[in-house]
Amino acid sequence: MLYSADPKLGGVIEAVRLQQAPLLACGVEVEIVSCDSPDSPWLNGQLPVQALGPSKYSYGYTPHLLPWLRANAHRFDAVIAEGIWQYHSFAVWRALRGAATPYYIFPHGMLDPWFKQAYPLKHFKKWLYWPWAEYRALRDARRVIFTCDEERRLAKKSFWLYKVNAAVGALGVATPPENGEGLAAGFLNQYPDLQSKRIVLYLGRIHEKKGCDLLIEAFAKVAVRDANLHLVMAGPDPTGWLPKLQAHAEELGIPHRITWSGMLQGDMKWGAFYAAEVFCLPSHQENFGIVVAEALACGKPVLISNKVNIWREIEAAGAGFVADDTQAGTEELLNCWLALNTEDFAVMRAKTLQCFQEHFHVKRAARRLVEIIRECK
Repeated sequence: MLYSADPKLGGVIEAVRLQQAPLLACGVEVEIVSCDSPDSPWLNGQLPVQALGPSKYSYGYTPHLLPWLRANAHRFDAVIAEGIWQYHSFAVWRALRGAATPYYIFPHGMLDPWFKQAYPLKHFKKWLYWPWAEYRALRDARRVIFTCDEERRLAKKSFWLYKVNAAVGALGVATPPENGEGLAAGFLNQYPDLQSKRIVLYLGRIHEKKGCDLLIEAFAKVAVRDANLHLVMAGPDPTGWLPKLQAHAEELGIPHRITWSGMLQGDMKWGAFYAAEVFCLPSHQENFGIVVAEALACGKPVLISNKVNIWREIEAAGAGFVADDTQAGTEELLNCWLALNTEDFAVMRAKTLQCFQEHFHVKRAARRLVEIIRECK
């Protein structure tokens, strides 16, 4: 159960999509329900979705959801609300509180206290909504499932009225396509100016919370060290921030050192990962970071801030570098990478694959979700 299956909205639908095959392998049948309009262009048959919209406003209200839940809940062993702050999680609570079918909630980082600090007005509005809706939905859920222990710990700091039955699950990604050289060649054929470049890849939404401006400023500082350094900024621009970032790159004198590819999917996305030397995400808030796991799966060291909630696992595994979510911290990440000699870089690359297999493979995440649901029966 989720607000929307639109891939441009970020990690929630991607997390749901990635778990379909491994859950089926565990013997679990999954039905996805969203508040999308049935004629939404992203509902193209690649991911079966029961669309109960159209919904109204950004809240995602649709009058069809609550009666559908009440009529169909008996068909399921469990209902999972993916994400909060929109109508679908409130509707799940209204339909299933005290019902025979238990419900679970994945907050997907939406209780992170960073939002309180970054958007105080929005947080005040959420406080008006919190006591009578989201607090109750979380309180009465069979389990509130956090994707890592860091998320569970941080969630306690957003609202003083807080009570949940917490469980720590996982997210993960599947093993990527193995024809890395061919995929990289396909990507570089599309962007021939990147041939022979040392690529720093950013892949995600062009959004304030992702620290895109920090990366551009830090890259401008280190670019003078090697004429072959090049930054690829890949992702959609949902808030219209891109022109300002491009203008800032002009001011810094590095527009020719940055490629803005827009959103990459399928082979082009994997080709970008394989063509890159490192992946960088200096985010101010990142609940998990599916793209970080994807980079590790492709054998790429990751340069991340300590606001990416899986940073402890990355640091302990030696699979990348971690620093503060500041310009100085991001510059430190890039400099640490550039300081590696060939042998040390090869060692770090080997550790990325080990880290992926031990912590972030989607099969592990699917098994953990099944364990949580079975433990609660």
